[in-house]
Amino acid sequence: MEKVNLKDLNFKELENWVKDKNWHKFRAKQISKWLYNKKVSSYDEMTDLSKDIRNYLKENTEFESLKLVSYEKSQIDGSIKFLWRLKDGNTIESVFIPERDHNTICVSTQVGCAVGCTFCYTTKDGLIRNLTTAEIIDQYLQVQRFVGNENRISNVVFMGMGEPLANYDNVRKAVQIMTDKNMLDLSNRKITISSSGIIAQILKMYNDPEFPQVRLAVSLNASDQKVRESIMPISKTNTIEDLMKTLNSLPFKTGYRIMLEYVLIKDVNDTEEDAKKLVKLIGKNKKRYKVNLIPFNPFEESDYKRPDEKRVEKFQKILWEHNISAFIRWSKGRDISAACGQLRKKELNNFIKIT
Repeated sequence: MEKVNLKDLNFKELENWVKDKNWHKFRAKQISKWLYNKKVSSYDEMTDLSKDIRNYLKENTEFESLKLVSYEKSQIDGSIKFLWRLKDGNTIESVFIPERDHNTICVSTQVGCAVGCTFCYTTKDGLIRNLTTAEIIDQYLQVQRFVGNENRISNVVFMGMGEPLANYDNVRKAVQIMTDKNMLDLSNRKITISSSGIIAQILKMYNDPEFPQVRLAVSLNASDQKVRESIMPISKTNTIEDLMKTLNSLPFKTGYRIMLEYVLIKDVNDTEEDAKKLVKLIGKNKKRYKVNLIPFNPFEESDYKRPDEKRVEKFQKILWEHNISAFIRWSKGRDISAACGQLRKKELNNFIKIT
């Protein structure tokens, strides 16, 4: 029988699991405290549990779902890219990003991706499978252990490998675990889910009372349908017109502006005309959005190029002149291929294994 991973369970499910074992209800809080607050690396460290319970957990549950294969630290900004091996031999990447006043982790939600954005390296493998909730949560827990408590990770961005809303149930449960006061107890406002713009899934998330309210980022990447369709095939069925109409209709709450992610690709979507079209697309809904301009991060096998700095700044200036909040996000970790759009499944024989 396959062992259960307790990090696949939200708190209510963990309580029910404990109840099924005929253990006292408070055991759920104890287990949760050790897993998520203390972030222990073995059941032996759960010293307020009886030896019998610890032995049962060892024999009947799986403690961790990821094994660290390799990591690489940026010499420019201190970002760390981690390569993890999953139980089935597949690999995923996640990134630790130190900021001036906080630390962020970029987590993956799928092995590969089916969306097919032409500017993203992850999609070259296609979709292999969804990650489990435990595999998502373990990225946070193991990276936090690695960097130490003095470097507390307060922010989580679901912007790694995969389309988060295509792995809806497991991502929802991961967010529940992250925001539950009995578990990781992170602030809802410090969690961001990035989507390529799957309209039905965005609406599902906003209408789901069990999905904690977090920030939404949408990969727009173009200001007209033709260009967006050429670089994001998903736009054929989720048109830019329908996407913006949907985003404009979502309930608006102060402090939860939608982030429009716009990867600037030289001679594709980076002209002054493109910027003016984006202004028109946003229209009167300026307070609803923040635009993140992301100069394209090159990767092997891509013919796309990064626009020069002046062109990027001109694009931003046009948006600011029309009172649209626009920020240039020079991606971190570029020297270790950990920047936006550069994560990809790796073959293990290319890495020195960590034992």
